[in-house]
Amino acid sequence: MRRDGDRVLIPWQWITISGPSMVPTLRHGDVVIVRHGAPVRPGDVVIATFRSMPDRLVVKRAVRPVDGGWWLASDNSSVAGDSEIYGVADVQARVLLRLRGWRLTSRVRRTPPA
Repeated sequence: MRRDGDRVLIPWQWITISGPSMVPTLRHGDVVIVRHGAPVRPGDVVIATFRSMPDRLVVKRAVRPVDGGWWLASDNSSVAGDSEIYGVADVQARVLLRLRGWRLTSRVRRTPPA
């Protein structure tokens, strides 16, 4: 944790997942622990905002760096709403852990399940 003027910036946060775009990796209602400012590599699950929709946070998989941002994809191919539609995104945080029923179930894998 560090201070920035009068604000305290905490690098860790928990977020509740809403929607089916990351099934089977993440399900609606899962809670994830994210780290702001963590380095991102292709295959990581991230919290981001599409440049075309800057007010909406999304959870997607980082595919590749593009134009100073990232190309993102959903793990669930039957759900639309990734970079194919919305373009380049800016990553806000990297997802590190998933909790189900308030117990740690697993680290979030870098590659989607086969």
